[in-house]
Amino acid sequence: MLNQLRKCIDRWLSRILILLMAASVFNVLWQVFTRFILKHPSSYTEELARFLLIWIGMLGAGWASGQKMHLAIDYFTLKFKPAFQRYFGLFIQAIIFLFAFFVMIIGGLRLVSITLALNQTSAALQIKLAYVYMVLPISGIIIMFYALVSFIDYWGKDTAGTVEMGE
Repeated sequence: MLNQLRKCIDRWLSRILILLMAASVFNVLWQVFTRFILKHPSSYTEELARFLLIWIGMLGAGWASGQKMHLAIDYFTLKFKPAFQRYFGLFIQAIIFLFAFFVMIIGGLRLVSITLALNQTSAALQIKLAYVYMVLPISGIIIMFYALVSFIDYWGKDTAGTVEMGE
């Protein structure tokens, strides 16, 4: 059940990232075209590129943590004996979970609420900056989910590092 949910989130997150990357490429191509060919640069493309990069970076960090592509996740764990790898893996996933909760979700929601209260909008696009910053708690939820799944995976391993029969 949990692995099916993980695969579904992986699939949707990768599709969203592909869509955002495509939008970013087209946006930058339009910026170059209007600046150098038409000699009249578009007023919104630079700001849109910046906002897309923020979303791609934050959602990409969530996706990378789910794929265990972050260098620090397994680097130190593999340095220990298999009997200790399980406990160290549990510790690392708990730290990632807590970081995502306190910094990305709690801090991100506070940032979103402050920018909503101050009614801050972007200069060129005239959108509320809270929509841009909303990626912080969204990414935090994704990272927490992947950390929880990894925690459960580590919990299901015996001290030799093999998965128990229940998996």
